[in-house]
Amino acid sequence: MGADQTFSKVYLDVGGKIFRTTVDTLTHREPESMLAAMFSGRHSLQRDPDTGLVDLITLTLSNKKDHSLQAELTRAEVVKSIQHQRVRFRGLNLSGLNLSKLDLSNVDFSYSCLKNTDFSEAYLQAAKFRDAEAGGSIFRNAILRECEFSGANLGEAFLDGANLKSANLPDSCLANCSLCRADLRSAHLQGADLTNANLEGANLEGANLKGAKVGGTSFQGANLPRAYLA
Repeated sequence: MGADQTFSKVYLDVGGKIFRTTVDTLTHREPESMLAAMFSGRHSLQRDPDTGLVDLITLTLSNKKDHSLQAELTRAEVVKSIQHQRVRFRGLNLSGLNLSKLDLSNVDFSYSCLKNTDFSEAYLQAAKFRDAEAGGSIFRNAILRECEFSGANLGEAFLDGANLKSANLPDSCLANCSLCRADLRSAHLQGADLTNANLEGANLEGANLKGAKVGGTSFQGANLPRAYLA
C-alpha cells in the first residue's frame, strides 16, 4: 500500500453514523483488529458511489460572495429614510453604496461598516461616524463640518477637497488617506494616525495634531498657521 493510500481519509458507516479516520489509524495503531485486516490491502472493498455532495459544496463555496461587503440597504431606502428626522444608521452595513450628493446632515453612522461607500459631494454637517469602519470610502468635496469621527477607521479613504472644519477626529485612522486641499481648520486630530497621508495644499490653520502620527505624511503646500504639531 502506497504512502498516499496509507494517509488517505476513510469514511465508515457504523449503524447509520458516519465516522472519519485514515487508513494509517486503522492498520498501524490496531494491527490485529478486523478493521486493520479489511484495509490492509489483502481484501477488495466496495466503495460507495460518489454522490456529488462534495463537488456541490465546493462549487457553492467558490461562488459565495463576501457578505461582509454587501450593504443592508439600497440608495433608495436610504433616501426614503433621511426624509424623517433623527435618522440613525448605527451599526448597519452600507458598504459600497453610492450616497453621493445626498443631504445626510446629522445622520448617525456610528459603528457602521462603510467600506468603499461613496459620499462624494454629500452634505454631512454634524454627522456622526464614531468608531465606523470606513476604509477606502470616498468623501471628495463633501461637507463634513463638525462631524464626529472619534476612533473611526478611514484608512485609504479619499477626502480631497472635503470641508472638515472643526471636525472631531481624535484617535481616528487616516493612514494612507488622500486629503489634498481639504479644509481642516480648527479640526481635532489628537492622537490620529496620519501615517503616509497626503495633506498637500490642505488648510490646517488652528488644527490640533497633538500626539498624531505623521510619519511619511506630506504637508507640501499646506497652510499651517497656529496649528499644534507637538
